Amino acid sequence: MISFYPGPSAVYPEIPLYVQQAYDEGILSMNHRSPEFIAISKELQKVIKEKLEIPPDYMVMYCSSATECWENIAQSFRSKKSLHFYNGAFGEKWANYQKLLLGNENVIEAPFGIEEAPALEKFTNAQADLLCLTQCETSNATQLPEGTLKKVRSLYPEALVAIDATSALAGVQLPIALGDIWYASVQKCFGLPAGMAVIILSPKAQQLALANFEATHYNHLGSMIRQMEAFQTPYTPNVLNIYLLLRTLQAAPPIGITSQRIRAQWQNWKTFLAQKGLTLLIKNEAVQSETVLAIQASPQKVTEIKQKAKAQGILLGNGYGKWKDDCFRIANFPAIPPEHIQKLITFLEQL
Repeated sequence: MISFYPGPSAVYPEIPLYVQQAYDEGILSMNHRSPEFIAISKELQKVIKEKLEIPPDYMVMYCSSATECWENIAQSFRSKKSLHFYNGAFGEKWANYQKLLLGNENVIEAPFGIEEAPALEKFTNAQADLLCLTQCETSNATQLPEGTLKKVRSLYPEALVAIDATSALAGVQLPIALGDIWYASVQKCFGLPAGMAVIILSPKAQQLALANFEATHYNHLGSMIRQMEAFQTPYTPNVLNIYLLLRTLQAAPPIGITSQRIRAQWQNWKTFLAQKGLTLLIKNEAVQSETVLAIQASPQKVTEIKQKAKAQGILLGNGYGKWKDDCFRIANFPAIPPEHIQKLITFLEQL
């Protein structure tokens, strides 16, 4: 089955080879306190910063999922009031989870429309310590307009800036230095099996997490930072996915090159879909996601397209939330090879 599902999505074709090598080298049963694991973790810290243009003084750590990162952040900055800009389901879920852990009075919600940019100026008097944004809202195929984080830094110079970069990190070039906390699951643009996420912290975020460290949660960022200073984790991590992340990044081009390819494919997709009379859910190009496309049609047409595609060995993504019935989604992730894209185009041409 060829998968265009926007997560878990297609993995790199080299993954079976890397898994076999991991088995042959004993990595599947490797002790996470061993010198061998530390060497892998240390090398990954170096490679991921080089390939994704992460500043050298930032720290990269491993979690079980992007959803766990919500808990990491809430538990590590309990004294902070958070301001959440969102236009979709995952941004809203993050805000709701923050309210569950910290209370409604410590969370400010700032929803905005799917064809709009966030109203950043409107909340400058809210005295928020932590700003939370979603770079790519997978549920509705939107992304933050270019220049948003630069504007955030100007309007909220003292706040910690946290970004959910799932469906964006490792797929497109991101201004990492303009954020303090970035996180993403690996089953999307990283092209890996599900079961791990990375979380990236600026020096400011590291300092504040350590200053607020409470030894009451195993996944407090302070505990994770202390362990990662020795290239380890507080708990037994997903050693296989850490190894696979290292191997795929070693083989990958710099993010600038990958980003150019993804953007070119995105433009080609839009041209093709327009020629076929297929309509994108998001009309405003400034906020269209480059890595996830949502195509809108009648529920009957959507069902027909998905069923016929599956019969030909092509898995399309369902719509999400209120667009579940009248949309399908196509992942535009780096691990999807050109021949798979061509097969989907050929299928859609025949409709």
